[in-house]
Amino acid sequence: MTKLGLDFPTKWGRGYTARFARNIIHTYFMEPYARYLSTLEVRGDENIAGERPYIFVANHSSHSDTTLLLSAIPAKERRRTVVAAAMDSFFMDYRQAIKTVLIFNAIPVDRLKVNRRSAQLALELVEDDWNLIIYPEGGRTPDGHLQEFKGGAAYLAERSKATVIPTYIHESGYLKASKYAKAPIYVEANERRHHVIVAFGPGMRCEEGENMRHFGVRIERAVESLGREVSGDPSYGRRDDAAE
Repeated sequence: MTKLGLDFPTKWGRGYTARFARNIIHTYFMEPYARYLSTLEVRGDENIAGERPYIFVANHSSHSDTTLLLSAIPAKERRRTVVAAAMDSFFMDYRQAIKTVLIFNAIPVDRLKVNRRSAQLALELVEDDWNLIIYPEGGRTPDGHLQEFKGGAAYLAERSKATVIPTYIHESGYLKASKYAKAPIYVEANERRHHVIVAFGPGMRCEEGENMRHFGVRIERAVESLGREVSGDPSYGRRDDAAE
């Protein structure tokens, strides 16, 4: 019997057959669905340049975020991208886990506590030249505001020497919110279609001598800055006085 949770096997999702099927799914189903849900606008994709791998660090409002983000990432990089997905939401049911791996090339992560196994798998994949999508808030925003980032993205980037691409997804929470989002501001609106912007900021690396905590704060502030620029809201972000 196949194990679930962190033990669910995902290696097959990175094999040739699954990658071939996934490319078809993305091209003919996922991208059209993203365009059906939203008038998707992509900004800053020129920042996805240079040597792979990239760690895309994004805010998280909706279950539609991964579909939108994968549709915004250039196809060449998307085909070499894995998604860190919550173990408790996507890997506790066999059918759900199969779909999550096949469609999103996902790996399970424990968002409730630090888990060495899930962190090690993510690190090994990044070191093997796979890009990674990670939502460091640990889940969808409960109130529409950016939540405090956990340290996983900074840890993986520092250990692997990968480039972090700060990413901001604007107003995805409004898309079929009763199904995909949980913040009341979105659920009460629950629009069938909405203009969504996916913005990529300049790449970041952990500087020599910089500790991971400080690097994590820099990453969070970069996402906040993108959010302020794109939304036009100067107060966007968890706080302005985050500790150095």
